[in-house]
Amino acid sequence: MAIVPKPLQKWLMHPAAKPLVFIACLLPFAWLFYGALTNNLGANPAEYLIRAVGDWTLRFLCLTLAVTPLRVITGTPALARFRRMLGLFVYFYVIVHLLSYSWFDMGFDVPEIAKDIAKRPFILVGFSAFLLLTPLAATSFNRAVKALGAKRWQLLHKLVYLIAGLGLLHFFWMRAGKNDFAEVFVYATIIALLLGWRFQQYLKKKRPQPMVTRRRQLS
Repeated sequence: MAIVPKPLQKWLMHPAAKPLVFIACLLPFAWLFYGALTNNLGANPAEYLIRAVGDWTLRFLCLTLAVTPLRVITGTPALARFRRMLGLFVYFYVIVHLLSYSWFDMGFDVPEIAKDIAKRPFILVGFSAFLLLTPLAATSFNRAVKALGAKRWQLLHKLVYLIAGLGLLHFFWMRAGKNDFAEVFVYATIIALLLGWRFQQYLKKKRPQPMVTRRRQLS
């Protein structure tokens, strides 16, 4: 049963809804870009930018994972229209995160970047998540679904669960250096709830259906 008000459901199906959500998803990037131009990102703008973009990557990942549970629980199928866009914004922000690190921290020195990835586990984990996200972004289009077939496409996109774990581990190790785990706990709770809901749905599908017995009526 739908619990979302009908006017909101109607708005979600409006042609203007997708462009507005697209603009909203770009707002964090625009704010950070403006802050960089105006030198308003604190005492260490490079570090602030790298970490802020990383935070937004994790937030958009949580939003993407939340679409299906919200769609089912609230009875709002229109929410599915935005899942692909949100998923691509996860990739957009992780690209900006990687470029910021490569530019501000490493000066685009590829050999040094490779050494740093191999040397520091939390960067290796983050880079692994980026690599796993790449085929998901590349196959987020209708032609890719047709080319792969629905089953193989769905199997490939289940990598997002592993990516969520790697992203959370990357965030945990990064915050461990400053012994700051408050936000880590928040994201871990959100991701655990979203993945737990999916696991519960999986168990429901696998549960044997009760046999329905029919009474024979005597004539």
